[in-house]
Amino acid sequence: MEYPERRHFIRTPAICKVRYGLVGNGAPHEGRCLNLSGSGILFQGPVPLEPGRAAEIHLASESRIMPPLVAYIEVVRCEPAEEGYAIGGAIKGIKSG
Repeated sequence: MEYPERRHFIRTPAICKVRYGLVGNGAPHEGRCLNLSGSGILFQGPVPLEPGRAAEIHLASESRIMPPLVAYIEVVRCEPAEEGYAIGGAIKGIKSG
């Protein structure tokens, strides 16, 4: 099967709630995850994050297929979207239990 993108991991739609915020800043914001891959995430939220910054994300899936996830990301892009901002991040680490 040929995949047209030049990515190491295929993006999978993952519509679920996400809490996000800068590492070390105790003010999380609520958003919505749009898609997820083995190395990155795209989500929408009301508060922008500056590219290059480290953030922590908490995904709470309502599906049994995708367990909850807490991870550290590096923000790679942040653009205005219909509902707030579209934020893309590279997953740098998974936080254990």
